[in-house]
Amino acid sequence: MHFAVISRVLGVLLMMFSLTLLIPISVSLWFNDHNYMTFLWGFALAFGAGLALWAPVYKSRADLRTRDGFLVTALFWTVLGAFGSLPLYFSNGLDLSVTDAIFESISGLTTTGATVITGLDALPPSILFYRQQLQWFGGIGIIVIAVAILPMLGIGGMQLYRAEAPGPVKDNKLTPRITETAKALFLIYLTFTALCLLAYKIAGMSWFDALAHSLSTVANGGFSTHDNSMHHFESNAILLICSIAMLIAGANFALHFLVWREKNPLHYLKDAEFRFYAGWIFFGSITTILLLAVTQTYSATDSFFIGFYNLASTLSTAGFASDFNAWPSFLPYMLFLLAFLGGCASSTGGGMKMIRILLLYKQGVREIHRLIHPKACIPIKLGTLSVPNRVIEAVWGFFVMYVVMYIAMFLILIATGLDLPTAFSAVGASITNLGPGMGDVAGNYSEINSPAKWVLCFAMLLGRLEVFTLLVLFSPVFWRR
Repeated sequence: MHFAVISRVLGVLLMMFSLTLLIPISVSLWFNDHNYMTFLWGFALAFGAGLALWAPVYKSRADLRTRDGFLVTALFWTVLGAFGSLPLYFSNGLDLSVTDAIFESISGLTTTGATVITGLDALPPSILFYRQQLQWFGGIGIIVIAVAILPMLGIGGMQLYRAEAPGPVKDNKLTPRITETAKALFLIYLTFTALCLLAYKIAGMSWFDALAHSLSTVANGGFSTHDNSMHHFESNAILLICSIAMLIAGANFALHFLVWREKNPLHYLKDAEFRFYAGWIFFGSITTILLLAVTQTYSATDSFFIGFYNLASTLSTAGFASDFNAWPSFLPYMLFLLAFLGGCASSTGGGMKMIRILLLYKQGVREIHRLIHPKACIPIKLGTLSVPNRVIEAVWGFFVMYVVMYIAMFLILIATGLDLPTAFSAVGASITNLGPGMGDVAGNYSEINSPAKWVLCFAMLLGRLEVFTLLVLFSPVFWRR
């Protein structure tokens, strides 16, 4: 383990993060909300801590190994969550405990969108913008962004990218160099954000609300600048724009890059994971809209817009304030369970990822066929490509650990005093990075106890880092030479 290089990388990344706190300072000065010192203190403390980590070892030169990459990734998201909470803790417009500030910060960075804050409409604009900014940087993955800069410092970035990038197969690169990969992902992400911003503005949002909501929409985060979230605007056009943007952000960004590079949208139809994703969008939308219309929960028009919006919000795990908790029949549970499917690999969506669910299904079908033909050699294919058994084993391992950790955290939350529906949905909404749950966490998480919030912080990190990246640090084998 190269601890000197790890300290150097962590210091550089923390100093880079501190620079992002200068943006809300500008917002505070623009709106004159008297909150700029909050971010100035946060900037000073984050930059100072990063400098203290970097300065003693800045001459260290060595390539990061895979184990180093996992440690830096886990440490950085944890440290970033702590330092990202400073502006929330110090803010004039808030009165948060340390636990609540860290919970809100980690929820933003992991794009979970679970909040402990109420009265958003009365908060300083700089704090509102900062929450959205946290989600935007969390969506692209600060480490993926940073690998475009680290090579200039003499540090290899592929290990970090493999540790942070979502999906079961992490060795594929969009371009020959990891730097170009990060730049390509960032450019696509930035373009989608700009298009979403313009669409929101044309639909009737103010420039501030359009910018703020475009940041959280493309990140599939779910934070809003209003307590009523998207319903504040009372616009079906805005609901439709939000729905489409969430689903686009829930698709594979590597696939977006391929379509953009070759100017051929047919690549979407050729991709097995995208077709599977589109199938669930169609099934979920039709079921939700028809049931809302048949039960006369809304008018036919509202059933379409509100139903599609809630389906997109849960399936993509964006988790914007939703209506489904009060809906009839099985709809609340169906939509909540769809969050476990989540978005595609290499997307800003959470959940277990569509590609893993598809491979699990294909493996189940293969086992049924093997019962009938025990000696048959039956490959699992995605399109025309055969999937190696090692990948199938990794997906099964991920699924097992996902379920085990879910059950463990569910039992711990019950032990802290939460009721069954609240504990079940709170863990599910956190580990899938969905945000809104059911029971006492349907609206926000402010009323649950502090021990439960710390468990949910771990669940959010576990979901964002896709289980293994975090759990590997708890293995004795990881620390052996």
